[in-house]
Amino acid sequence: MSEVEYRQSRFAVPTGATDVLLIRHGESAPARPDRPFPLVDGQGDPELAPQGREHAERVAQRLADAGLDAIYVTTLIRTVQTAAPLAARTGLTPQVEPDLREVHLGEWEGGLFRQKTAENDPVIQRMHAEQRWDVIPGAESGAALSARVRGAIERLAAAHPDQRIAVFTHGGVIGQALALATGSRPLAFLGADNGSISRIVVTADRWIVRSFNDSAHLDSDLSAQAAALS
Repeated sequence: MSEVEYRQSRFAVPTGATDVLLIRHGESAPARPDRPFPLVDGQGDPELAPQGREHAERVAQRLADAGLDAIYVTTLIRTVQTAAPLAARTGLTPQVEPDLREVHLGEWEGGLFRQKTAENDPVIQRMHAEQRWDVIPGAESGAALSARVRGAIERLAAAHPDQRIAVFTHGGVIGQALALATGSRPLAFLGADNGSISRIVVTADRWIVRSFNDSAHLDSDLSAQAAALS
């Protein structure tokens, strides 16, 4: 009689789940004190910098053969521009999910947040210490951000069972999604690189984290990157 063996197995997406790739937009134009970003619904809306357009091309190369069923963007142009090369390669038309737009930064919109971050402003220090955005005057609360991110991802998952989708979104949103999936501190996953890919698998009763801040495709030598996502 042969000996019974139980081998370790690779992860498989559960039946009915949605494989969600959260892609942070490419690098956007630099903030300048004398030239605030244009606003869309009160939020800064810079276009991609030249480096960001390169990020977009690298994302498209990475995901062109990833078996995507849909592409989503937000209301802010940097996500639309980052998704464009992938949409062209796959023939998928990006759909807009407004509730995955970036955290609203209140009085620090238009580029001021970047300046305050670079200066390590005391309010930025307090933001990280207290793990909340709304220490910034007029900024969105953690509860409001959490509710809209959860609602948006649950809607997308309900619309795409047994499918893989690419969602072009923002660093604060990716951080919130990973915090919701893991139960971590609210800002623990803040800081995904521009053009990076994070992956969660959404089932009816849990969100499974598969990766955070995958940036292999952004390496200067594309031949050295990992193969397709699996």
